[in-house]
Amino acid sequence: MAASAAAAPDHLFNLRNNFYLGAYQAAINYSDLPHLSPDDAVERDCLVYRSYIALGSYQLVINEIDSSAATPLQAVKLLALYLSSPHDKESTISSLKEWLADPAIGNNPILRLIAGIIFMHEEDYNEALKHTNAGGTMELHALNVQIFIKMHRSDYAERQLRVMQQIDEDHTLTQLANAWLNLAVGGSKIQEAYLIFQDFSEKYPMTVLILNGKAVCCMHMGNFDEAETLLLEALNKDAKDPETLANLIVCSLHLGKPSSRYVSQLKLSHEDHILVKRLSSAEESFERALQSVA
Repeated sequence: MAASAAAAPDHLFNLRNNFYLGAYQAAINYSDLPHLSPDDAVERDCLVYRSYIALGSYQLVINEIDSSAATPLQAVKLLALYLSSPHDKESTISSLKEWLADPAIGNNPILRLIAGIIFMHEEDYNEALKHTNAGGTMELHALNVQIFIKMHRSDYAERQLRVMQQIDEDHTLTQLANAWLNLAVGGSKIQEAYLIFQDFSEKYPMTVLILNGKAVCCMHMGNFDEAETLLLEALNKDAKDPETLANLIVCSLHLGKPSSRYVSQLKLSHEDHILVKRLSSAEESFERALQSVA
């Protein structure tokens, strides 16, 4: 198995890597690859459309994927529909559940991955795991790591990471999952996470994802000045990225600098972000406290 895999060149390696590390525009720009098998062509299209989704171009994806497209592409279209109209997400989730229950397509790895992503967004982690826990692809294993971290089950996340390490220790997703787990565990593991992001930044073009990864490590280690420099570089690359804005809010508070502009930007572009919700509930509590004193 390994020998045959090694013998066949992986035409999608760079495209996948760009996508995993958040170089979405590069993934789109360099996706015109010759001599792809039909399966590889579908995977390529999925990665390109998921890159457009990551850049917020939901409508383009919805318009371009028609009803005759393969199941993985239909699943990607569902993700675009889910993210583009939060108010109509019930019908998207009901279509998703219908497809997952269909024995002909329900086990498709991309459909299961998209299900995991959508249910993770919904914070319905048990439902997400129903579809992702069986694994089968590196992306599904990596998503399991993320879900277990969100459930505060770093023991289960570590088991998933071990599975990934046995398959391919040097895989970009294995390295990323290792960094996420190190950040979740904290303590001496933060330095290890920093080194992983540092390694990425030396091997690949700097992306918002890598810069935020390094910055979060710096904040955990108390290096808020370095974190701010990294985050401002990330902001230059994408002024609306929610993680950059959220991290800048935290960083500014620690540095004693004003954060209100970042808060306003985050509220305007990502009203559902967890930090916006927490800030709003803190503001409401403060208002209630003021009224009770008055």
